[in-house]
Amino acid sequence: MDARARSVLSRVLRRVPSRDMGALLEKWSCLPEDQLRAVDYTRPRATLTEHIIGLCEDNSLGLKHVTNLEMIYHIENPDQGSWHACQLTDPQDDAASVELVQFKEQFKAHLLGVVRHISIKIKKHEDDAIWIRIAWGDNFHKPNHLKPTYAVHHLHTSYVFISNLAAKHKIFLSQALEVATKHTSIKEGHLTTKSLTAMRDLLLRRYPQVFPSAQLRILKERNAPPLHPCIAQEHSELEQTRHQMACEAFGPGPAPKLETAVYKLETRYRGHGSQTLAEGEEFFRGVVRFSSSSLLESFHHCVASGVAEGPVTPLLSAITRKGRNYFVITDKGPVPPGQSAHRT
Repeated sequence: MDARARSVLSRVLRRVPSRDMGALLEKWSCLPEDQLRAVDYTRPRATLTEHIIGLCEDNSLGLKHVTNLEMIYHIENPDQGSWHACQLTDPQDDAASVELVQFKEQFKAHLLGVVRHISIKIKKHEDDAIWIRIAWGDNFHKPNHLKPTYAVHHLHTSYVFISNLAAKHKIFLSQALEVATKHTSIKEGHLTTKSLTAMRDLLLRRYPQVFPSAQLRILKERNAPPLHPCIAQEHSELEQTRHQMACEAFGPGPAPKLETAVYKLETRYRGHGSQTLAEGEEFFRGVVRFSSSSLLESFHHCVASGVAEGPVTPLLSAITRKGRNYFVITDKGPVPPGQSAHRT
């Protein structure tokens, strides 16, 4: 085992809790069963890591095996690192017929043709997600396996989820995805989160949703906690309405666990009559960031409990409606002479 393989293996093993180490190595299937049964996973982490590395060296395992272990670890633990979404656009006529073998061939052929030193691994997961691991090199350096890019794509959907992609490699990956999926272009999705699961649930609509309806009482009876009879009689109509609005905006059940939503402001100070207070000045720029361990659940609770007034502002409901958590709010007033409008 060379130094590169040892470094990658050591990094993966340091990330895995001792209690999960055995299960991960079993899925890897590169070490004999009798050796795995003899491993004492209660040993100190440093000692355990060195012992497993020694077993790998005894079995002549190399970089190919180690990178496969890293992929298994990431597939089993998708909610780590930072992920951002991209959307494929303008599909060609035969885009719906693309299958896994064809995708692999086209994707690898394109990247191998434009990057001299590169390592590509593609693995299909049980949920039909295609996991891609890319270690980038260049004309003078071998692939850097300590900083690989990961991309996840479900065939016949328009979304790709990417982690750890350097700006200089973005054009190569974008072109390879366009060729392999038979799309004409790919655009930024303006959705970033630490949880790949939340990102997929939100964009692929894998969470309970409620659409506008006049049937408020059904939602109330099914989901709301019991109230004191007197309070229920006095406020039931208002509470039903708030609950309906919250469910329509953020769903009735567990919502995808996004941590942040960012709103970039490009506005001007205004006085009475919507007149700007400084017509000739530049935009006032700022950033508003909402943070929570489960942001959509927090918004749902605020609306349903009456902490936030309804109806839900489109700035918040757009998170689920558009599948984004980054927005730019621009000034919609008259543009001063000599200045261009900043709108997105």
